[in-house]
Parts: sequence; C-alpha cells; structure tokens
Amino acid sequence: MSVGEASGGGRTPHPVCAAAELPPGRRRIVTIEGKSIGVFNVGGRYFALRNRCPHRGAPLCEGQVVDLVTAPAPYAWENERFGEIIRCPWHSWEFDLTTGRSVCHPDSIRTKSYPAGVAAPTEHDRAEAYEAAERGGVVVVWV
Repeated sequence: MSVGEASGGGRTPHPVCAAAELPPGRRRIVTIEGKSIGVFNVGGRYFALRNRCPHRGAPLCEGQVVDLVTAPAPYAWENERFGEIIRCPWHSWEFDLTTGRSVCHPDSIRTKSYPAGVAAPTEHDRAEAYEAAERGGVVVVWV
C-alpha cells in the first residue's frame, strides 16, 4: 500500500515521518488539518492522540510516558503495560495511549484518539485520536 492510498475508514492519510525517525518509545507531535496530534511508537505499534487534555486543555502529548501501576494487595504494586500510559504535564491525569481512555475513569473521560483499532469518541470531553501505522517505511496518520 502506498502512502497516498486511502485506509482508516475513509479518512485521508497524512504522512508524518519515515518510520526510522520514530523508533519504539518515541513520539512526534505534528499539526494535521489544524489539529495538534501526538504520534507514538509503542513497541512497534503506532498510536495517535489529540494533543489536548480534556481536563484543562494542556498539551497532553508533551507529558511523560509511563507504565500502568497496579496494586494487587495493600503495600504492593506492580508495573504493567510498559510505556502505554501518558501523564498530563499540568495535573498528572493519565490516559491510555492505545485507547485514549482515562486510567481512573475509562468510561467517562477520554482523549480523542484516531483509529488505531479504537473507535473515535464523539463526546465533547474527549480528546481526538487517529489511526496511525507504518506504510512503506513511512509513519502515516489518517484524519
């Protein structure tokens, strides 16, 4: 498939960078159709989120990428889902990079994600997410 071919449910592909320029664990923030979007490589899988926290409008994709910390028992914790959580740089709200959902309130608070196997949310309090993938050595986002 060439970069110019349509994919992603009728959305238009937008080349972001060569895949070699976005290695695992890295991100790139781009502007597509007037929207600031963070594109992330998580273990060779690509995810794209709107660079806006639904809490107070912070540049979400500039936040720290962390692991999911769980507590299986009192005074015990475990790290899971390495590098799949983004923490808002203003108030530390955490969101799942793979879905755009809030870690604490996944059913009610989301960032907008663009289809990367995730249905794009439509409520006003969700940031936008887009489909992102590698095509012919180039990272592409469908908007």
